[in-house]
Amino acid sequence: MGDYSPGNDPSSTEEEFKELGGVAEQGYFDKSLSIRCLIAIFLGLSIFLFFHFREARVAVLEINGQAASYVVTPVDFQFLDEEATLIQKQDAVRGIGKIFRFDENDVNNRGDAFEKYLVTDLSWDKFSPSTTLEEMYYAVNLFEDVLIQSRYTDARTLQKIKELQQPTNIYHLFIPPKDSTNPIDVPNALWNILSDQAFSNHNIHKTTATLIIDYFKQVPWKFNEDISTEKMLQKKAQNLVADKYTQVSSGSRIIEQGQKITGRHISMVESMRKALNDSRELWRLSTLAGSIIIAGMIVLLGGFYLRLNHADIFYSNRKLFLYATIVVLTLLLAKATEFFLLQGTSRLIALYRYPLFAPFAAILICSLLNARMAIFTSACLSIILSITLAVDQGAFLIVNLLTSMVAILTAKAIHKRKAVFLICLNSWLCSIPLVFGFDLYDVRSPFATMLTDIFSTFLFMTFTGILIVGILPLLESIFHVMTDITLMEFMDPSNELLRRLTIEAPGTYQHSIVVGNLAEYAARAIGANGLFCRVATQYHDVGKLIAPQYFTENQQSGVNMHQLLTPHESAQVIISHVSEGVGMARKAGLPEQFIDIIKEHHGTTLVYYFFHKQRELVNGDVSLIEEKDFRYSGPKPHSKESAIIMIADTLEAASRSLDEFTEENVTRLVDRLIAEKADDGQFDECQLTFIELGIVKKTMIKILVTAGHSRVKYPPKLKHS
Repeated sequence: MGDYSPGNDPSSTEEEFKELGGVAEQGYFDKSLSIRCLIAIFLGLSIFLFFHFREARVAVLEINGQAASYVVTPVDFQFLDEEATLIQKQDAVRGIGKIFRFDENDVNNRGDAFEKYLVTDLSWDKFSPSTTLEEMYYAVNLFEDVLIQSRYTDARTLQKIKELQQPTNIYHLFIPPKDSTNPIDVPNALWNILSDQAFSNHNIHKTTATLIIDYFKQVPWKFNEDISTEKMLQKKAQNLVADKYTQVSSGSRIIEQGQKITGRHISMVESMRKALNDSRELWRLSTLAGSIIIAGMIVLLGGFYLRLNHADIFYSNRKLFLYATIVVLTLLLAKATEFFLLQGTSRLIALYRYPLFAPFAAILICSLLNARMAIFTSACLSIILSITLAVDQGAFLIVNLLTSMVAILTAKAIHKRKAVFLICLNSWLCSIPLVFGFDLYDVRSPFATMLTDIFSTFLFMTFTGILIVGILPLLESIFHVMTDITLMEFMDPSNELLRRLTIEAPGTYQHSIVVGNLAEYAARAIGANGLFCRVATQYHDVGKLIAPQYFTENQQSGVNMHQLLTPHESAQVIISHVSEGVGMARKAGLPEQFIDIIKEHHGTTLVYYFFHKQRELVNGDVSLIEEKDFRYSGPKPHSKESAIIMIADTLEAASRSLDEFTEENVTRLVDRLIAEKADDGQFDECQLTFIELGIVKKTMIKILVTAGHSRVKYPPKLKHS
């Protein structure tokens, strides 16, 4: 859009409004009954899956703790008996005795000495004249390798090695004396066995082999215990032992009251839980029907509540889908956390006994929808989660419910994203007495358990804060929701449009600030969104930036630009600031809610001043005037906030014409202007009631009178002689 010129076609503004579309008209997605039914099905299906595939509830045990009560199994099950398995593995390694080997350094040293002997003493050549020096070197290396690789043990160990299907060619029956720590003489029989193993498969002369054996057995030898080989064989023997499973019959008492909890007890309870899950027959028709009925009733009752108490949410598919999304995200978060805590044998669920999920939904719903809806949802979710999760029902329900209430009470005015962490901190601090209370009630809970419970709730609330800060902007963007955080961000004076207003149209900017304050107080008086009124009002007249000099608040030195225009042209200039504002707002990426205010803040009112001027020009003959050319194209206000901003905008401008700011004069002005708007039908499509309109009037009168009170006139200061 370019600058407006007086010669433009009078119908251009109206056509431009038609192109921009109506403000509060709902799109197909937002008003379609089919879409609403699909959202209900989506929510119902999510609740069905969450409820149907819930974990069986069993006692939460903490290792080395004491059982609060006895535990009786309602089903037959078998569990991995780690103690029995350990006993069998210990039995399996008993057949493996000590294993010995030659000292490797002694073998290498003796081999080196033999090679020197071959070089320095040539008498060996007479003993074995057919043997070459190269063959001697080759043969002694073979013998060294055999000595290093050979192992020596008893008959029982050798038999166990055969059972383990390990190679036995390197193992020999020989055990060094137990009381001997010094080198010993190796029996000739063992030397003969080693000689055959080293030379039988090679073309080594017998005289060569005899010479080497005689040289090596001249000295005593030291044997070392081969612990690494012993452990290797023991590990292989243990791996062949199958896990031992013990059968437990239904009705058996597996844990006694006050009994110390061991790993065996935890394994039994975990196996019992799995058996209970398997026994539920999830795909049986009656089981499916039961879960469907429960999920359907929850959705149906929730729908009735929304329709009766939150019709704006029930009849807006966008808000309804947002609400369903938050609920489903909470259920997914709870199920994922439960799955993680129940995995393995560490039993993290015993350490995180008070998981907090309801505050997550409470803060999101309170920020994106409203506090009453957050209270209802927090209560419902706390009940549903306490029934379906593998947690202590009573403690979980109370802790989640009360922490959610604290979060809701402190989340009504989140103006900065970091305030989310403060809300989570308040919720956590309020959970500490509850956690202490439940732990003190359970006399078996040691002090260390209390500290663990407090720390675990702190972790949950910290994670909740991080998750909300990350997901809140995403939900705001997807569902086009204006939160207080977003509104505060749009109040930043560095915003391009606000910066331009302060420089190019300072009068309009000051006018917007005053109107915003007036609208905010009036909106708060009837429970409407006062912050939205204040922020949106700062942008409601941005269209005046196109031609700021044509508006009274920006005119200086008594110059009136409208003296150069006809009344019809002046009216078109004034009216065009709405369509121009919509275009600038869209280009700047302002939220659609702000654009609605720009479109609606004048409704379809008459630009009466120039209409009256035009009527004077035609000598009062109204038939010669097209009234629609002097009316804003609207639409009329569709919300309480929009109607309040319209009233505030009108009163702020008109109040400048008052000579005296007395309560009587202001009241008379307010009554007249609001009556004119009402008679003109400007409030017909908004949700403002007569009672609320009366409160708005009283509030604005009070503010205008207070703002316009007279000040004390100080006498001039006399100069001292």
